[in-house]
Amino acid sequence: MTACSSEDSAADSSVSPTAHAAASEDGKGDLALPVPTGEYAVGRNSLHLVDRSRRDPWAPRAGDRELMVSMYYPAQKGTGKLAQYMSSHGAQAFLNEMKLESFAKALGGTRTHTYTDAKPESGRFALVVFSPGFKMPGATLTSLAEDLTSRGYVVAVVDHAYEAGGVDFPGKGILPCMACGKVGPTSFRPAAEGRAADLSFTLDQLIGNTSPWMHADMIEKDSIGMAGHSLGGASTAATMAHDPRVHAGVNLDGPFIDSGSESGLSGRPLLMLGTKADHSPGSEDKTWAAAWQKLEGWKRWATVTGADHFTFTDLAPLADQLGEDEPNALPGKRAVEITRDYVGSFFDEHLRGNDQPLLDGPSKAHPEVTFEHASAY
Repeated sequence: MTACSSEDSAADSSVSPTAHAAASEDGKGDLALPVPTGEYAVGRNSLHLVDRSRRDPWAPRAGDRELMVSMYYPAQKGTGKLAQYMSSHGAQAFLNEMKLESFAKALGGTRTHTYTDAKPESGRFALVVFSPGFKMPGATLTSLAEDLTSRGYVVAVVDHAYEAGGVDFPGKGILPCMACGKVGPTSFRPAAEGRAADLSFTLDQLIGNTSPWMHADMIEKDSIGMAGHSLGGASTAATMAHDPRVHAGVNLDGPFIDSGSESGLSGRPLLMLGTKADHSPGSEDKTWAAAWQKLEGWKRWATVTGADHFTFTDLAPLADQLGEDEPNALPGKRAVEITRDYVGSFFDEHLRGNDQPLLDGPSKAHPEVTFEHASAY
């Protein structure tokens, strides 16, 4: 499925519910995320954050704005308990919203490489904050979060209340997607700006003097990145425009909103990684070309031939395992390799200062990736 700039038609049509049902019946429905490539084991625990300075924009009667944050951190091997991908009722709620109900059993049972409450490794690590696509729970970015963590990052995946199905909130259970059907061309900007406020609040909590996260001393507070898919990508750029604490960002196939004079991001680096069909020069989404002209610092605009809007999420490798890749589409295994390599290299260079030739231009290892406006580098 290709990207939609309104974000309001995000159901994944590249995966067939009928095929999945057959896979489940013959015992071949067990799914697993790709193995992380780094040296560290992956630990995870969760934070429930409440911003008492704001009412929820989608459900004002619900009270203060709430977030669930999955905290991934480098962990000691052999500690903790293997984590669920999603709860069965969470998977059911998410896939009901996406009209893919028959996937719920297999999705909930997807094998991860994450361990809940594992013992943390010693040391300090750069922090990367993730925001998922509209209608998509943060769990759909698990593979990328696991891989970055295994390479020595702390990763915070933010779930925004009432913007997706499938996320449990303490005392409230699974919240409905109140935003669904309300985000379109005229309401996309306030949605992204609202998320930007969520993401800055998350940073306030994680790197503040009294952080609620038990392992907050693992975070290198002067080395912070941000990345997001779709609406999460737009929200990443919107956050960076107003929050100088974010040193580098990645937009995975999301539109941009106009942040005015601050949209140059004060010279901070930004990677734009998207689909060839929808985010190459001359394609339908004109916001990438406009953003490119305003960016003042290190920047790369790379597109992936054969990719669809969900290539950069877990839906790609999971569909691959079910044999549901569309003809001529980028296989899920390649989707994972490309996304991990480019996002990981970007943060290695801009948060750790390690030069990454992969970001300098075309790569024989990744012929599907085209660098747009390469002469501008």
